[in-house]
Amino acid sequence: MKVAKFGGSSVANATQLRKVAEIIRKDPSRKFIVVSAPGKRSGDDDKVTDLLIKMGNAYAQNENYEEQIATVLDRFREIIIDLEISTDILSNIQETIVEVLQREVPINQKLDAIKAIGEDSSAKILSSYLNSLGLAASYLNPKEAGIIVSDEPGNAQILPDSYPKIHTLRDREEILVIPGFFGYTIDGKLMTFSRGGSDITGSIIAAGIKASLYENFTDVDSVFTVNPNIVANPKEITSLTYKEMRELSYAGFSVFHDEALIPSFKESIPVTIKNTNNPDKPGTLIVAEKESQENCVVGIASDIGFSTLFVSKYLMNRELGFGRKLFEILESESVSFEHSPSGIDDLSVIIRDNQLTPEKESIIMNRIKAELNPDTVKIHHDLAMIMIVGEGMMKTIGIAQKATTALTEANVNIKMINQGASDVSMMFGIQAADIKPAIQSLYKVFFED
Repeated sequence: MKVAKFGGSSVANATQLRKVAEIIRKDPSRKFIVVSAPGKRSGDDDKVTDLLIKMGNAYAQNENYEEQIATVLDRFREIIIDLEISTDILSNIQETIVEVLQREVPINQKLDAIKAIGEDSSAKILSSYLNSLGLAASYLNPKEAGIIVSDEPGNAQILPDSYPKIHTLRDREEILVIPGFFGYTIDGKLMTFSRGGSDITGSIIAAGIKASLYENFTDVDSVFTVNPNIVANPKEITSLTYKEMRELSYAGFSVFHDEALIPSFKESIPVTIKNTNNPDKPGTLIVAEKESQENCVVGIASDIGFSTLFVSKYLMNRELGFGRKLFEILESESVSFEHSPSGIDDLSVIIRDNQLTPEKESIIMNRIKAELNPDTVKIHHDLAMIMIVGEGMMKTIGIAQKATTALTEANVNIKMINQGASDVSMMFGIQAADIKPAIQSLYKVFFED
């Protein structure tokens, strides 16, 4: 049995949904289908989830939200009419919106339920359309599917008790269409996963039914070795390990949320990334292990929006508890960190900019000065992180030399190097303004020369 997940671009309109139905029809082993909310139909369009968030925010702020409701319903009406299926589904979607808005629950829980309407509606529409084509299909709510999650609005985690319940779905004979992105707590409260949540749902279902393959359909033929917006026509990656994909996702690859593959990874279920618009292409296969390749570097990921907190104090290494006290200050201000390279007298903490506000930054700086008495404390903004990823990279001589030479040739100053923290990656911190020439030079060295 296979699990196939279709992203927002794959269910954006009736034309795309027809492609989805044909993909399902061509392979009877695709018994479990997970769908996202409709995405953008064109570059200047809105995702349905974004429309729902606007509606929820307007409701929370006691503003007029009727226009947002009408816009959401228009999107679904267009799809339903084009597919020539029953308009009863549209009435059901409208009733769901009204019912969710009228629920007497905390606002963060209500907003989760509002955001989930997009995926839920997609699943109802697709299951109805499959039936209209003569395929036996059923919509399956995540509660019925057995997706039991923690009570954390917007950041739900799957609970272990889910998997035995999900496994019983193997006994169902029809195609099951399941909305992604959300589950239910033990006491029946709807909770959404974090960003990329539909990928998480697909991975959970694949792990629960012990699928032979988890297919993730998107709008690209495969994963590329580097961001195609930076390097024209980059090489495709035919296979990756879970560790490589997780590192690339964490460092900026947008194909997967970095947490999405964990359920599949734990069950050693292979994952393939395929294109809804070109389904016969092999795509990129993600597996637990793969044969060693001549080029151990598989990809170069990058992301912007980082700052470095730099703290220096003479004989810091001899001062017991210095690092712990510094991180306790960050923790008490609800600031998480990404990396922390250190020296004898120096400690740097890499923080995502969205963790900091000017107020928090001022508080943290003042507390460090008062509580740790450093010689120097400062924050550098506008940093970018570049990660070179590949299994076996640390066992290959000369990788660091090739990377630093490439950055030198691009006239890029290296602010930070983090090597050895992971056996599959090497990270460089540079100024955000230098990211394009840096990536282009690294790609030339590792994939063209």
